[in-house]
Amino acid sequence: MAKELGYTMMDSPIGPLLLASTEEGLCYIQFANEEDGLAPLVRWCKKTFLGITPTRNDAINESAKKQLEEYFVGKRKTFDVPTVLYGTPFQMAVWNELSNIPYGETRSYKDIALAIGAAKAVRAIGGANNRNPIPVIIPCHRVIGSNGALVGYGGGLSIKEYLLSLEEGPLFAYASSK
Repeated sequence: MAKELGYTMMDSPIGPLLLASTEEGLCYIQFANEEDGLAPLVRWCKKTFLGITPTRNDAINESAKKQLEEYFVGKRKTFDVPTVLYGTPFQMAVWNELSNIPYGETRSYKDIALAIGAAKAVRAIGGANNRNPIPVIIPCHRVIGSNGALVGYGGGLSIKEYLLSLEEGPLFAYASSK
């Protein structure tokens, strides 16, 4: 069980990000400034860590912050920062599958459902995608509708569009890859 949860803030092209890590690894990213992001982090901690209070700790998040900065300037396509995930077995299966979507590619919710052996769980895939605690690192922005449309994103569709454009270039096309 984690003993500490340290958070830091970073500026990014998609707005401020709150990053939080335990001594084992990154476990939380919120699209928010410190004032707006701290209350949801505290709620998440109560639900996940049974009483750990997050504290400001830039050092514990240094590696994650550096890798995200590299990603946003096009110098990183994969992340190797240690991560720690807290979720149900179904959520963990979805998040693991999301991590397999290569940089610059997309998959549909149906593709993810089929890949984890839950063909009829397309809506549940969306729910797990929405609860992804470390967006960008676990690339939930790479999941689109089966018709190629941008649908749902915790940070908002404009951020999803930005991230896909960053990865696929300015003339991106949303099409499910197989």
